[in-house]
Amino acid sequence: MYKTSMRTHTAGELRQRHSGDQVTLCGWVDRRRDHGGLIFIDLRDRYGLTQLVFDPEIDAIAHKEAEELRGEWSITISGKVRSRAPGMSNPKILSGEIEIEVTKLIILSKSKTPPFSISDETSEVGEDLRLTYRYLDIRRGTILNHLVMRHKLTMTIRKFFDRHGFTDVETPILTKSTPEGARDYIVPSRVHHGMFYALPQSPQIFKQLLMISGLDRYYQIARCFRDEDLRADRQPEFTQVDVEMSYIDQEDIIKLMETLVQEIFKECLNIDVPQTFRKMTYAEATERYGSDKPDLRFGLDLIRMDDIAKNCDFTVFKEVIEHGGCVKAIKIPGGASSISRKDIEDFTTFVSTFGLRGLAWMKYTEEGLSSNIVKFFTDTLQKEIKEKADLHPGDLIFFAAADTSTVNQAFDHLRRHIGAKLGLMNPDHFEFLWVVDFPLFELNPETKQISSVHHPFTSPMTEDIPLLTSEPLKVRAKAYDLILNGSELGGGSIRIHDQNLQRKIFELLRLSPDDIETKFGFFIKALQYGTPPHGGLAFGLDRIAMLLTKSPSIRDVIAFPKTQKASDLMVECPSSVSLEQLRDLAISLTK
Repeated sequence: MYKTSMRTHTAGELRQRHSGDQVTLCGWVDRRRDHGGLIFIDLRDRYGLTQLVFDPEIDAIAHKEAEELRGEWSITISGKVRSRAPGMSNPKILSGEIEIEVTKLIILSKSKTPPFSISDETSEVGEDLRLTYRYLDIRRGTILNHLVMRHKLTMTIRKFFDRHGFTDVETPILTKSTPEGARDYIVPSRVHHGMFYALPQSPQIFKQLLMISGLDRYYQIARCFRDEDLRADRQPEFTQVDVEMSYIDQEDIIKLMETLVQEIFKECLNIDVPQTFRKMTYAEATERYGSDKPDLRFGLDLIRMDDIAKNCDFTVFKEVIEHGGCVKAIKIPGGASSISRKDIEDFTTFVSTFGLRGLAWMKYTEEGLSSNIVKFFTDTLQKEIKEKADLHPGDLIFFAAADTSTVNQAFDHLRRHIGAKLGLMNPDHFEFLWVVDFPLFELNPETKQISSVHHPFTSPMTEDIPLLTSEPLKVRAKAYDLILNGSELGGGSIRIHDQNLQRKIFELLRLSPDDIETKFGFFIKALQYGTPPHGGLAFGLDRIAMLLTKSPSIRDVIAFPKTQKASDLMVECPSSVSLEQLRDLAISLTK
């Protein structure tokens, strides 16, 4: 540890070998204990705790001053390191075998009583209060340790890319508003009245321009901004590990990113992860797990039951199949005894929030299948159910019937809900998965128009290009996402490097020639100058840090985050601005 003029050591580094040394420490009063003459203070800094002893027989002045000390006062002390008395060691802290005989005390700064306990992190504190006093919340220790882990993560990434020949380039924060999937944050221009900048949702176009520029290998720890509804793992401003490479294909990027992830987990957690990660197509992931980011730490795969359902006498199933829907099932091994009727009722209520109107079930006992719907299935169909689901006595099976999208969404959530309830989600087990072969487009059910699944710069599979005009929804993309335990770490694609194909994609997205020129004219122009094949990927740095620290929320790995309503409770923003500022921008507000 680098020493300063104010301290010789930190509160976490002194050990038995320092006994007899004269030291100077700085920090906060964590706890104060008065033992009838002797005063004990636990001194805390970001590195640990050290016990201080104020003895009137050693230094009466320091002892007198220590009587005034209270929690969170900032102090500096000088004194001699000594071993603690036999039987008085504290194995819970690294410096637990020593203490400091204090001969000099200086009070640097007094503290008001904090709004919550700093020394006791087990005390329950509401998140709004923690965010209002974020500087004190960080001082408690957990968030501070998360920020240290985030720093370690960032340094590992920077060293990795430098070693592999990448150049770190900053791209603009004030840029042009272009449709990339989410709502832009816009910034009015004072110089150009009525004109606006946009904060970047990602450096997407700029990193492609850097490939056209000949940079070949680019990366950036980039700030990104999206004005969208928030949740536990989203923020209006977030950080991406942004990567782009020229003259590569999908496998080149996947192999390099696997190497990066292996290095991150080794450096940050000292964990060896597999040399290669599993791959699964988008079609298989959604069919088997109902999601394009499945958690593979446990089974509970979705089982399609259409062929059986259409031949049964259960009206709900038959009508769904007749109207183009599907019937899927989830088998719960041993669920006949581990899942109660109350659980089944709760699960039925749970899936209703995702649009599923009901949840059918069967238990398999030694006597056979039992439930209130078994009577609608012939013995032959019951045998087919047992074979298709590989049922064994004691198993429970759930059925869902609706349109495919609703069944997948509901069963995806139910699968993870049951996995958590049964303790199947081991937080120390890491299952990585590349999801590939995404569709290039998706259909908006309300407008009946297609939109890009990722973004409009994603290249279609070469063999699917002929389908762009006739069957665009069947076109697959050269796109890939990396999933860890059901969370998307990041994703990317091979980009379109041909100007005519890029213009074709814009046209399929219903952009008029004027729209293309206004929003992307500069980019189409750049594509005309010998654009190399290129592709890249962006990892969510905040999300990786959240997973490394096992944090329940992305806010716990960001120093000064926003709430779910995109407000900062500490600095009280967003806030109003003065009329003078609005006049400078030629903006007036309406009530």
